[in-house]
Amino acid sequence: MHRPVLVREVLTALALQPGLTVVDGTVGAGGHAAKIAAAVGRTGRVIGVDRDALMLRHAAEALAPFPWATVHQASHSELRGVLDDAGVDRADAVLLDLGLSSDQLADETRGFAFQLGDGRGGGPLDLRFDVRHGRPAADLLVEADEAELTRIFTDYGEHPRAAAIAAEIVRRRDAAPIRFADELAALVESVAPAGGGSHPAVRIFQALRIAVNDELGHVERTLADVLPAVLKPGGRAAILTFHSLEDRLVKRAFVEANGWRPLGKKPVTATPSEIRLNPRARSAKLRTAVRTTA
Repeated sequence: MHRPVLVREVLTALALQPGLTVVDGTVGAGGHAAKIAAAVGRTGRVIGVDRDALMLRHAAEALAPFPWATVHQASHSELRGVLDDAGVDRADAVLLDLGLSSDQLADETRGFAFQLGDGRGGGPLDLRFDVRHGRPAADLLVEADEAELTRIFTDYGEHPRAAAIAAEIVRRRDAAPIRFADELAALVESVAPAGGGSHPAVRIFQALRIAVNDELGHVERTLADVLPAVLKPGGRAAILTFHSLEDRLVKRAFVEANGWRPLGKKPVTATPSEIRLNPRARSAKLRTAVRTTA
């Protein structure tokens, strides 16, 4: 079961009170959104958005006790259209949790997770949040040339053996293209053997997931164009990131772009007690800023 991170800190950052309109642009399983809905009450409104249909089903269940909360399948970069359809001009606050849900990791149909040696193949290597759009990761591994794969693994995964892994994928794929998650994990381990810490394939999976979903592109568009268009002056944007690529984008937008007043010089991180209960909170960073202009 997915456990949302930094819940108390997120609720504080959003400065919630009854009657507010709040958007959860990555509603996931609805953990944060349910707390937000309880805080804004019947006079408020919560609009949950996610690209992943599986997550929306979970979110709808979590938000069922709150009829003033609705869910919509879209990217956070499409919030302007979602709010227009919902009859909302601007929101009082927006939350983005850019992490991967535990429920997504448990979904064996898209290959978000792998388990070497379990005999199931870890699921088809798809990695898309919205399977209606884009191409699966398995197709990318077949179609991209060695230079492009190296760039993806370097830029999005910051993997020290990016070039060697890309070369091995290209060498093998004519005879045996990679179609399942465990096949890719085993190939990566053959090039970069596991040591201490996380499996060497974790960063490769992260890189492919970012690539097939254009995750950083969506974040950049949201920060530059969407949040300024959907937040009221004085409204708050709270963004949870889980790796340095996203955190750098958020920090740059809040600090360097006009129209924002960051709340705090450093991001909020999880307490040791939360990390003990929920290890994925270890890498979470929460940045919040107030919109100062229309």
